Amino acid sequence: MFKRLLILFCGVVMMCTATAASAATVTKLKNGLTVLIQEDKRFPLVSTRLYVHAGSGYEEPREAGISHVLEHMVFKGTKNYAKGEIAASIEELGGYLNAATSFDYTVYIADLPADAWKTGLSVLRDQAFFATIDPKELESEKKVIIAELERGEDSPFGLLFKKLQQQTMKGTTYAWPIIGYRDTINSFTSEDIKNYIKKHYQPQQMLLVVCGDIDKDAVLAEAEKLYGNLENTANVVPPAVVDINKLDITGPTVQVVEGKWNKVYLGVSFPIPGFDDVNTTGIDMLAQLLGGDKTSPFYRKYQYEKQLVDSISASAYSFERAGLIYITAVLDADNVDEFWAELLKDLSTLKASEFTDEDIARVRLNLEDSLFRAKETLSGLTSKIGMFEFFFDGEQGEENYLEEIQNVNHEQLQKLIDTYLKPERLQATVLAPHGNTVSETALTAQVVKIWAPEATAKKQAVEEDIAGKREVIDLGEGRQLILIPDSTLPYVAIDMDFMGGDSLIEKGQEGLSVLSARVLTKGTGSMDAPAIEEYLADRAASIGASASRRTFSVSARYPARFSGDILKLFSQMVQNPALADEEVDREKTDQVAGIKLREDQPLGLATRNLFPFLFTDSIYSYYHAGIPAQVEKFTKDNVEEFWQKQKAMPWTMAVAGEFDRDAIIEFAKQLPKPTEKRPEKFVPTWNTDRTKSISLKDRNQAHLFMIFKTVPLTDKDTAGLELMQTILAGQSGLLFNDLRDKHGLGYTVTASSWQSTITGFTYFYIGTEPEKEEAAMEGFRRIIKEIQENPLSEEQIKRGQNLMRGQYYRGHQSLGSRSSEAAGLATANLPLSYNKDIVEQAQKLTPADVQEIAKKYLKPDSAYILRVAP
Repeated sequence: MFKRLLILFCGVVMMCTATAASAATVTKLKNGLTVLIQEDKRFPLVSTRLYVHAGSGYEEPREAGISHVLEHMVFKGTKNYAKGEIAASIEELGGYLNAATSFDYTVYIADLPADAWKTGLSVLRDQAFFATIDPKELESEKKVIIAELERGEDSPFGLLFKKLQQQTMKGTTYAWPIIGYRDTINSFTSEDIKNYIKKHYQPQQMLLVVCGDIDKDAVLAEAEKLYGNLENTANVVPPAVVDINKLDITGPTVQVVEGKWNKVYLGVSFPIPGFDDVNTTGIDMLAQLLGGDKTSPFYRKYQYEKQLVDSISASAYSFERAGLIYITAVLDADNVDEFWAELLKDLSTLKASEFTDEDIARVRLNLEDSLFRAKETLSGLTSKIGMFEFFFDGEQGEENYLEEIQNVNHEQLQKLIDTYLKPERLQATVLAPHGNTVSETALTAQVVKIWAPEATAKKQAVEEDIAGKREVIDLGEGRQLILIPDSTLPYVAIDMDFMGGDSLIEKGQEGLSVLSARVLTKGTGSMDAPAIEEYLADRAASIGASASRRTFSVSARYPARFSGDILKLFSQMVQNPALADEEVDREKTDQVAGIKLREDQPLGLATRNLFPFLFTDSIYSYYHAGIPAQVEKFTKDNVEEFWQKQKAMPWTMAVAGEFDRDAIIEFAKQLPKPTEKRPEKFVPTWNTDRTKSISLKDRNQAHLFMIFKTVPLTDKDTAGLELMQTILAGQSGLLFNDLRDKHGLGYTVTASSWQSTITGFTYFYIGTEPEKEEAAMEGFRRIIKEIQENPLSEEQIKRGQNLMRGQYYRGHQSLGSRSSEAAGLATANLPLSYNKDIVEQAQKLTPADVQEIAKKYLKPDSAYILRVAP
């Protein structure tokens, strides 16, 4: 029962238990506030609790963390106590004062010597009803709370639970951490908090508990005096019960978060009902049976016998309206693959009959023991009887619980396994050291492969696509294969994405990855470039290669009837490219010509300089296509050396269209086996010089970029950034309508964005006349100010949402677009549904959400300005 309610506050975790065995007096005051009094003469002490039915689960998204901020602020001054006097008034009497915020409630705590019990009632009343919420104190306390948040994120266990909570409770008010987010915390004003108090802090939503060496009648009289005349000013409508069958979970999901960890911290969760559900006690027992202590099968197998993990446990965390079964393990990165496969196998074949009668009896005894041990201290007893009164019908709740654990049997346990431990509901987070080889796509694919593949295939491993399904196959050794069958047309698209690209070259080698991609498909050991061109033309096929800053891709498009021919040629190009001297020289000439052609065009010159301007180090600072003088010096040996490095890197291949599944799998297995690990992530350094002006004489227009630093793809704000950019861009976008149509400042006006898994930016662009440059930049600033101060209309938001959805589906009709997307996402360790998920997340955003995004990221005073002008 200790794990039925998880209370997180100020970095402390408390577990709450059930009702005291002796009788207690329960009285409801005329304003609805309930008073629970228990006499206990064992010690000359009194313990007092004031429970408020308001916690993070009662917040709106923009209020995330406000319950916890209020908990801090009640110690910073009230009507009758100045800052510092509140705690002092308790501590000078030898007492203890604290508070706790949970998902479903907030509790104020005072423990005192028995002769000072009145002070406890008075202080808790002042904190709950008369906190002053001074603006200056609030700004100061925000820093303390942010520091607390950061400490929590520094703990891998805290971060792991936070990530899993977000995954499993997505779409509910349980999705955000109790402490909130940096942005929401910093946004709160004293008025926001006062309004929150007015909304939720109603006497009818409260329970006062007093336990100890007291006189019941005297305590009740004092409670009437202090609390009885407080008025209810609003009716609190609790959030709706969460239907876990309708949670925003579309299949098994694994996310990998890299950090400076020495170990891998792996968590798995499944959604379960809230703690008043009839199955909750059985779920408690199931979790305890699986991994509650050192007698459990998880501990015995994984930690003691196989020594695959340093620790492992299973718990059931039930909140008021939903909850989760939570399995967590700490292990070395080298053991992840074996442990994950074994765990999935055990979960997929789990039967209640594996638990002996002795196992079940042991768990019953331990749960009863944890219940009764809470009575050892007055504070434990007070918390226990308070929680049961607040949520479980008081004394009867404890009796019910004790009866329920006696009645749980094998049949009920099996029903719970079948109902809640389903592969399509599995959510997992893995905190892994930088540079590890843990792959979210591979781990997700294992769920499908090992656990109920027939049922799960319809949900994830063979996930729905725009016009077909996807199957993820882990070929091992850093190789993944994604199959997207679609028999609509007899054609095939293949994309093979390697990690690498510019990340495999040094500063003086800029352009080498691009050159290698140009040369790779220009000959094999048996065919030269002209012969290949004819061969492909005779089959209406194409094979090409390209390099980016962090990846290298080889792709093919062809009619299905020529699969045998094209797969053979594709394999030869990857395995045995000719990389002939004459082709290297020819492609060098073309590459240099392309650079010069681009630099002759103002917009091309601007975009070529964009990354080297924004970043001062790492591959992001490179001129991706190279510098002509450097490119001209490259030799065949340089290209061969690069390709040997490149083909040793991990890769993902996606195949879409009409194909022979077995033949494709066999083909993929014959391709190079990686011998290198994924390149380590890095943090690029942004330029401290925020302006760059490039002169291009004898031109008519000036080209202006206002660039704003944003966040990586995996950030929670990505959907909002995409929606904002979509609303601003396009011929019906805000920038175009205002700067072009209304003010005639330029012909081409738009907004765009770029994000990787490391960093990102959004930019505004306008091509204008030189004399209108200042007006154009002022126009950017004016529009930013408008959308920050005034929320966009519902019509504008809907337009952007519709555009995002339409652009996504229009852009994913071809086989090539789908194979390219799948390979790219998997290579980036992003879910295959990532782009679609962003589109759907954007559909739920409001004008206020977009306004907050604009305030957060569109900061003209700190923007980067890139200018190309005559």
